[in-house]
Amino acid sequence: MLMVFSSSVMAQQPAIQYFRPYDQRGINVFETTKEDTVEYDGFKLRIGAGFTQGYQNLKHSNGLTAASTPAANLYEMGGGFPLAQANFNIDVQLYDGVSLNLVSYMSSHHHNEFWVKGGYLQVDKVTFLNSEFMDNLWKNLTLKVGHMEINYGDAHFRRSDGGHTLWNPWIENNIMDAFTTEIGAELYWKKNGIIAMIAMTDGEIQGNVAAPSQPDGAKRKPAIYGKLGYDKQLQDNLRVRLTGSFYSTKSSASNTLFGGDRTGSNYQYVMDNAPVSVTGNYTSGRFNPGFRDNVTTFVINPFVKFSGLEVFGTFEFAKGKNQFENGEGTNPARAAIDDRKADQIAAEALYRFGKNEKFYFGGRYITLNATVADGVTAASAGTQYDVTIDRLSIGGGWFITRNVLLKGEYVNQNYDGFPNAGANNRFFEGNFKGFVIQGAISF
Repeated sequence: MLMVFSSSVMAQQPAIQYFRPYDQRGINVFETTKEDTVEYDGFKLRIGAGFTQGYQNLKHSNGLTAASTPAANLYEMGGGFPLAQANFNIDVQLYDGVSLNLVSYMSSHHHNEFWVKGGYLQVDKVTFLNSEFMDNLWKNLTLKVGHMEINYGDAHFRRSDGGHTLWNPWIENNIMDAFTTEIGAELYWKKNGIIAMIAMTDGEIQGNVAAPSQPDGAKRKPAIYGKLGYDKQLQDNLRVRLTGSFYSTKSSASNTLFGGDRTGSNYQYVMDNAPVSVTGNYTSGRFNPGFRDNVTTFVINPFVKFSGLEVFGTFEFAKGKNQFENGEGTNPARAAIDDRKADQIAAEALYRFGKNEKFYFGGRYITLNATVADGVTAASAGTQYDVTIDRLSIGGGWFITRNVLLKGEYVNQNYDGFPNAGANNRFFEGNFKGFVIQGAISF
């Protein structure tokens, strides 16, 4: 029924300028180009959606015994269907070269209620200014303004986002999932395959007008981030893309660059202690370094597509700390400590084949090394230790239509370096593995 409904809606959808389709045509689209392929003929409203239903059969374990600690009692999992997720998309052509995007989550693994993810205004033309000079200047510029998904790195263009999972060839995102929505603006310059972007936001997932006083004079500060890259179709069967991105904020009330996804993991309840809930355990299988006060991070993303072969990589290097590690709080009893680090490398290779590349298979390996802090307060520096998490995924997919994807994956994830005592002891010698199958519809 959903397939028939999506096909009917697609047949009536208007064309929007500078638009990334939510279906198979949107795969391997990163920033939209400056190619004006749609003639403007007035106001247009486009309604879309994304639906995902999965089946998972994962097993998890750790090195603890029930006699030694309650953390040994991991949630008893079997094969079953996680909560389905759904998105609602609105795209509007407001004027020639001016469009609006708004995405809402109808069902997710964290929020139970219908809520807005974010939205932005995108300006690719400024003919409304009636200025030939500005028209010529804007030929290579794009401006995005709003409370929106920030463009840090390239992995967020390939990740699962609530009910919209069709662009992700895998079941889940990176272990350290760089994704958040913030309020601000991004300015792009694009020409002959070169991409340059500079941006500024409030550095937090929500709006905030507070200016809390701290003993050391620390204040909320904006986040500055940017991207520089090259993306070119060198031959009919060869495309090469290489980008570098950075993100930095010196002080924040609650930065969520590595914890901004409030829809939830697609590996439900892995490495979680009972009792569990969909809302309370929505980050299963992921790692958040906890850089809530200040963070500086860099990422390099290479992408090569040669005929059906597709290779994508992430080389990420982050450092930061939370407010207590920074010596903030009420009458702090100690000085700030050094930044902690979290580095991640992810490499994936896919082969797409068949008519219109309707089939694919491949593998992905991710390894993360980070310093974790336990028991940090305004009076105590707590304890620190180094951990490693690695994940191997093997999977494939079938585009039944360009709007309908069936995909599956075998995953094996390991945890090393976590102590057998403390807040994170459930990860001591931890492992989960098994398979997940998902059906995804987007239009």
